[in-house]
Amino acid sequence: MAPPCGSGSRWSRAVKMTLCLFFLIPMEAIGIRNTDTIFGLKQKLEIQQQLKRLNKPALKSIKSPDGDIIDCVHIKNQPAFDHPLLKNHTIQMRPGSHPKGLSFNESNDVSSNSRPEIAQPWHLNGRCPKGTIPIRRTKEEDLLRASSAANYGRKKHHTTPNDDAGTFHEYAIVYERGDKYYGAQAAMNVWNPQTQIRNEFSLSQFWITGGDYTNLNTIEAGMMVYPFLYGDNKTRIFTFWTTDSYKSTGCYNLLCPGFVQVDHQIALGARLSHYSVYGGQQYELDFNVWKDDKDGNWWLQLGGTGDYQLGYWPSSLFTILSDSASDIQWGGEVVNTQQNGEHTTTQMGSGHFAEEDFGKASYFKHLKVVDGTKALRDPKDPGTIMSLASCYNLINSGSFFYYGGPGRSPICP
Repeated sequence: MAPPCGSGSRWSRAVKMTLCLFFLIPMEAIGIRNTDTIFGLKQKLEIQQQLKRLNKPALKSIKSPDGDIIDCVHIKNQPAFDHPLLKNHTIQMRPGSHPKGLSFNESNDVSSNSRPEIAQPWHLNGRCPKGTIPIRRTKEEDLLRASSAANYGRKKHHTTPNDDAGTFHEYAIVYERGDKYYGAQAAMNVWNPQTQIRNEFSLSQFWITGGDYTNLNTIEAGMMVYPFLYGDNKTRIFTFWTTDSYKSTGCYNLLCPGFVQVDHQIALGARLSHYSVYGGQQYELDFNVWKDDKDGNWWLQLGGTGDYQLGYWPSSLFTILSDSASDIQWGGEVVNTQQNGEHTTTQMGSGHFAEEDFGKASYFKHLKVVDGTKALRDPKDPGTIMSLASCYNLINSGSFFYYGGPGRSPICP
């Protein structure tokens, strides 16, 4: 039979090219799949290693009704002691000093048969024994939301209320500066603000800062809604710290070595059980931070009628706050990513403006600073910062202020 049209040599070359393409294309596809598999395996290994670092062996684990798992970890095995500066650290179970005027509970304990003043959902299913601390377990899906497993728990946008370049962040805060500070106090109204998208957050907190933005030390604590970090839209207690302007040090809660927890009842990063109701029942949470005269550690106390000396930031973590702070701030913050060129609908506080007053607008009260006399006092000539008052505002009365707002609205386009 005659070969196909054309010379035999041409036909032979065509057959060879066809065979080459037949084998080459699958091999390229296999190569791509192998590359994807390698990257997938690398990510999985990174996640597993990070989970092992974060989730310490538990003496007891408690499944919370909200889906969280709380691990009761021996106090000496907590993440803080992975920090190279804390390898031989001796745990300070109680502060060596208190600022004048601070009330506290000497026992620092609530009976296992009594209901804690600060209620978290996991309390319904059990308690951590003394000698352990409760740690919210990090899950694989938590790390998958981060840009990398190593970045989980770190801030994505590096701004402070004093940073004019922070286009993504909006604030309504009260501040005092111009002295040396050794602590701060406030009672924060508890709400559950709504966020528009996963990468935005809404929080109420205090900042204790030292240095400028090129070399900033901060201690921070309060309440936040942050779906990117926690996977839901519920209000949770949080802490944060940094010693280098949020560049490479510090993190939320216990998600990196640093903060030393001693309390066995409150889990950082866990939900609060009760939120204020618009026009109804109001809830608030007291925060106190002060620098211990004995060891220089910065202690965090939560509570009101019953106090929880939660733990401390060791002085050795800091470069500037090892001495004192230069700025104290209280208030609300949101991230506004300006989706589709519009202002976010993420709420601050109750989601209502300050003018709506008690029961409707969120508030801070009992504002105090610890000055060089090591005594609590009211703020002197406090200043205010409102990034965009038509979206989030505040009304300041010295040691008390209302703040908040709905975000995008007819007056906040």
